[in-house]
Amino acid sequence: MPGARSRRRIEANYWPGFVDALSSLLLVIIFLLSLFMVTQFFLNTEIQGKDTALSRLNSQIAELTDLLQLERGNADDLNSQIANLQATLATTAAENTDLTGQLAGIGTGLAGKDETIAGLNAELSQAQDMSDEANAQVALLNQQLAALRTQIGALEQALDASESRDTESRTQIADLGKRLNLALAQRVQDLSRYRSDFFGRLRKILEGRADVRIVGDRFVFQSEVLFDPGQATVQPSGTADLDALADAILQLETEIPPDINWVLRIDGHTDKRPISNAQFPSNWELSASRAISVAKYLVSKGVSPNRLIAAGFGEFTPLDPGDTEEAYRRNRRIEFKLTEG
Repeated sequence: MPGARSRRRIEANYWPGFVDALSSLLLVIIFLLSLFMVTQFFLNTEIQGKDTALSRLNSQIAELTDLLQLERGNADDLNSQIANLQATLATTAAENTDLTGQLAGIGTGLAGKDETIAGLNAELSQAQDMSDEANAQVALLNQQLAALRTQIGALEQALDASESRDTESRTQIADLGKRLNLALAQRVQDLSRYRSDFFGRLRKILEGRADVRIVGDRFVFQSEVLFDPGQATVQPSGTADLDALADAILQLETEIPPDINWVLRIDGHTDKRPISNAQFPSNWELSASRAISVAKYLVSKGVSPNRLIAAGFGEFTPLDPGDTEEAYRRNRRIEFKLTEG
């Protein structure tokens, strides 16, 4: 019978390890999804700025195209007017020739017809005046047509330049997206390397501690290491561990380049048993107060406040869903995670 009870106890211990592994996988997936969303946010912001410039260029191209079509329509109207005036000039020239012939015939065959000759001379003079006026209008229209052709050429050059800028902007946007992705990937790689170094130091410092362990990408301190039950004030017995943590963070601040935005997130967790008193109406307040107390202690040791984030999760992200004292103890914890700011 003792042997059977021993085997059941060993088999029951497999489940927390499986839950730890599953939780670690879930946290890694959440981190990767968060990283992907941040990358997409910066990329979309940059692309939206380029899209605005591209829309403005397209609007200018559309305006230039409309103006070019309008000027071409005016050129067609001027060409039509020139054709009409040339036809009028040809008709006037024909009438002039006819009148000249009539005048010559009258001069040879109808001597003494002074009144007829005077009338014909008047008509001839009027036709010549009309011909001179038509020639002047044709010359003016030719000048206007030349000026219009010059404007059309300038508009076509402006349209070509706008299309060239449009193509260049699209190329720059594509190149910017590639460079942004590479830069983000490099920043993630750098932060992962510093996180690995940071965890390596903490492993050496806290080696052999059963109540401090690594779960996925974070260090986990059992609450009993730092706090008395139901309290949020760091107890003296836990300050040595926090001092070691502060030293590791201070060394990390000197090593990570300033262009890498990073923070140490401090997450407070409780078990599922409710708490309700004047100081802590719920487990949320208790977990948040514990995380804030740890952050304040690290600041008192010289850690920059802008590198710390304190968060309270209450009982809502347990490591062990069981209802045993062991499950409750595992779920009461403070987690430290080095992540992007």
